[in-house]
Amino acid sequence: MTMAKEETEKKGITAKKSENFSEWYTQIIEKTEFVGYTSVSGGLAFRPDGYFVWETVQRAIDAQFKEIGITNVYFPMLIPEHLLEKEKEHVEGFAPEVAWVTHAGKTKLDERLAVRPTSETIMYESFAKWIRSWRDLPLRTNQWNSVMRWEFKHPTPLLRSREFLWNEGHTVFATREEAEAERDQILAVYESALKNYLALPGIAGKKTDKEKFAGAEASYSIEHLVPDGWAIQGPDFHSDGQKFSKAFGIEFINKKGEKEFAYQNTFAFSTRELGTMIMIHSDDKGLVLPPPVARVQVVVVPIFTDANKEQVMKSARELAKRLGKTVRAYLDDSEAYSPGWKFHNWELLGVPLRIEIGERDIKAGKVVAVRRDTSEKCDVGLEAVENEMGKLLGEIHGNLYKRAAKFLEENTHDAKTYAELKKVIEGKHGGIAQAGWCGSVECEAKVKEETGAKITNMPFDAQKKTTGRRCAVCGKEAKFIANFAKSY
Repeated sequence: MTMAKEETEKKGITAKKSENFSEWYTQIIEKTEFVGYTSVSGGLAFRPDGYFVWETVQRAIDAQFKEIGITNVYFPMLIPEHLLEKEKEHVEGFAPEVAWVTHAGKTKLDERLAVRPTSETIMYESFAKWIRSWRDLPLRTNQWNSVMRWEFKHPTPLLRSREFLWNEGHTVFATREEAEAERDQILAVYESALKNYLALPGIAGKKTDKEKFAGAEASYSIEHLVPDGWAIQGPDFHSDGQKFSKAFGIEFINKKGEKEFAYQNTFAFSTRELGTMIMIHSDDKGLVLPPPVARVQVVVVPIFTDANKEQVMKSARELAKRLGKTVRAYLDDSEAYSPGWKFHNWELLGVPLRIEIGERDIKAGKVVAVRRDTSEKCDVGLEAVENEMGKLLGEIHGNLYKRAAKFLEENTHDAKTYAELKKVIEGKHGGIAQAGWCGSVECEAKVKEETGAKITNMPFDAQKKTTGRRCAVCGKEAKFIANFAKSY
């Protein structure tokens, strides 16, 4: 066995996505160059390919935020304990997750400092100082940072990392109407980023009171479904009303000269989406990256012998240079590995397009392009290669989104009875059971206790279907249409 073959077998994915989803995902994480484990349990290192995805999505969201009037700020990662305790419901929701700093060197601190699980408390102390009049509103801020939540024993890379990256938006308004109008605006930004960059469809809706963010009046989310039949929460938005403004004294003088408390929102998009992207698009060969977020969009692999090496390499270099003007191209001119090994390696790393070029191709005035999403091969004329690569990359992204949307649709099942609901949840392939719900905590808890599923959200576009529907659990009149699923 050659060294190249040994390395190929060592790097390759041996678990089947359809047979052992958990092991398959673990191998994807371990064997690709996306993220890496560190000595900190639940703490990941983002390698260049993985961090490029995050940077690209971050920049897209950040640009859209700025277009709608949201500006970036930054606050300390350490939060004094007395601040964290100011809003009771909020601190109770995060208490099990908080990591504390108690010493500086050998000196014990006078007050414990929480490592940021979220920034409401440290930010709102300042907001109370900054806001005096209706003229200071709206205040629409956002920060890009990392947070730490230490609440679980078995972290899952990207999906349940103890430290993760996100945006946390914090906005303040003079009226409830202004604050509530922001919800659709922010969710639209997130849906755009998901679709146009990560090729991820999702279901937008309202969370139940049981599932809402600690301290919020109402929470909203975009939910995904991954191939093992489990749901996973994506970006979210929280209407906080006046809960935090009353706790932190965020008051202003209104136009009538009267004092009143402000209305607030919070919202977030995290690196959990990268794990969702991997789960939904990737396959038994390795990663499949949507073209907009791939650090290398097109890899050029020359195929040569000792006799034609100089000619082929010259053409390959020229081709890569041409492509580099319109796409992110990379020339794999290493001589340590065979073309076959390179093919497998670039498939493992998820590069959207591979171009193979050899002596026969050069003489014929063409190259061979191979799509990562379908493994289809096609001949592309050298004269038109730039335009064709752009078209193919667009087709790949569209296909990934279409394929994921089809999976979501086909695995969202209407359930009119409790037996139908349980059949979906407990079935081999899992999925989402969309059912009528009376709104009672008892029915919500019964489903969770008996099936392990929860209400992921109440989809916006399904609420018009409540007419004539009964609660699938108790049979009473349905007030909502809810999506039930097992969830990460």
